[in-house]
Amino acid sequence: MNPVLISQLRDDLNAAGYSRAALTSMWGNTAESARQRGVFLPALRVLAQREPGALATLASVFLLGETVPGEALDAALPSLGTAGAAELGLVTHGQAGELRAALSLNAVEIATGEPAAGRETLQWWIISDLDDELRGGPARPDHVMGVGGATRTLLAQVPPERVASALDLGTGCGIVALYLAHLDIPDIVATDISARALSFARANAQLNGFADRIDFREGNLFEPVAGTHFSLIVSNPPFVITPRGDADAARYEYRDGGMTGDDLAANVIRTAPQHLADGGSLVCLANWETEWGGHGLERVRSWIRDAANACGSPLDAWVIERDRVDTAQYAETWARDGGARPGQPEFDALLGAWLDDFGARRVVSVGLGAIHLRRTAEAQHPEATPAADRSVIHAEQATGALATTGLGASLRRAFGAGVTAARLSDDAVLAARWVRDPNVTEERSYTPGEESPSAITLVTAQPIGRRVVADTLLAAAVGVCDGELTLRQIADALATLLEVDASAAAEALVAGIRELAWLGMVEVAPG
Repeated sequence: MNPVLISQLRDDLNAAGYSRAALTSMWGNTAESARQRGVFLPALRVLAQREPGALATLASVFLLGETVPGEALDAALPSLGTAGAAELGLVTHGQAGELRAALSLNAVEIATGEPAAGRETLQWWIISDLDDELRGGPARPDHVMGVGGATRTLLAQVPPERVASALDLGTGCGIVALYLAHLDIPDIVATDISARALSFARANAQLNGFADRIDFREGNLFEPVAGTHFSLIVSNPPFVITPRGDADAARYEYRDGGMTGDDLAANVIRTAPQHLADGGSLVCLANWETEWGGHGLERVRSWIRDAANACGSPLDAWVIERDRVDTAQYAETWARDGGARPGQPEFDALLGAWLDDFGARRVVSVGLGAIHLRRTAEAQHPEATPAADRSVIHAEQATGALATTGLGASLRRAFGAGVTAARLSDDAVLAARWVRDPNVTEERSYTPGEESPSAITLVTAQPIGRRVVADTLLAAAVGVCDGELTLRQIADALATLLEVDASAAAEALVAGIRELAWLGMVEVAPG
């Protein structure tokens, strides 16, 4: 896209005050919520009662699917004009010479996820292809998505830290690369196999003031960065499990990596550590299959073990399965995603192809989630045993609500606490001073007339909503984990108080603390 025209567009959007906050103020929270669900009538009814203006015109065209006269768009984009908008591919001529959107131009808000006071929500403009509600038909094979729920989930999990270098693998419209630039990471590379996606990503980088901050490269997976190592790799790759048998079926580059089953996700996980610097991290979304008689999380665990042996360094990994769906539900979701709807012959054909593929490969369900992985510096683990055997791999299904603020930072802390607890010997766990996270609360249930609680539950909302039933020993220990006493001192004191065997108490608390560390409830005291 022409960089001069992109600069003119940026000036016009600034002048119009084209932002999510301004749009919501113009038509109200109810209409904005409906628009987010793809229902435009409430917003259109509000605009019909307002005087025309630049913000209303831009919103009508790019967000509500309306056509407008050329002179109205010229007034809304005085620097760019309708000719410039058409040259950028933003608009096309409809009936009677009026203009309608050919691309999406969204005002996007991204929560930084940083709890520090004074941090504002990020406001960016993102050019992408039209979504289902505005497109009115099937997507093109090289469709470039905007900012969806999966992307927001990924961004929220990125640690809000300035590191030396970062890779956005499969950048799409470029939103992840923009976020990495916002973190002031000095060396950022963004790759994609789609030349069209890279064109959008470059335009979005310039539109939001990051044109000179990101190195965009075309190529498949890690090919454009061969031999390069990064402090951080972030990826929302085209991991959707897609049937390969029908050569005539639609293939969407943003979701279909061109491999059988979950091989694309496996490839990313097995290869990424070879491109991580010592101590470097990967944050990745993925889908994984469960075959008849198998277990999807164990399948992912095998990918990570392969990756550790391939790179020659132990890996710390946390696999978080947010959902697990049956094959019919999975197939229906992605058949709809391309624009097909139940009752249409196209929908039935797509659904049948997915179910045939899953049936042939004996797949019974699909896991959806995230993988956090860190390459451990080899100097810390000089043992001659295989790297996979020196790796810490924690895989779990965790469906509780994600924290609404500070998720990336709290995930990072819980990951570190869990790995630390896993690597320490039992004696070292007992010798450590542990600190309870301030977000942890305790609930007690009592039977009327009884003095002692019938149930004690430890509760936290950071980083993932968790509820853990605890016995009196563990609840009491967590209550005094303030960094003053070692766990052994706590165990000995509670053994005397509760009149239980000291060795048994210590053993139980070691197991309990290891579990709570992965849940973000406790961590080793600083220093």
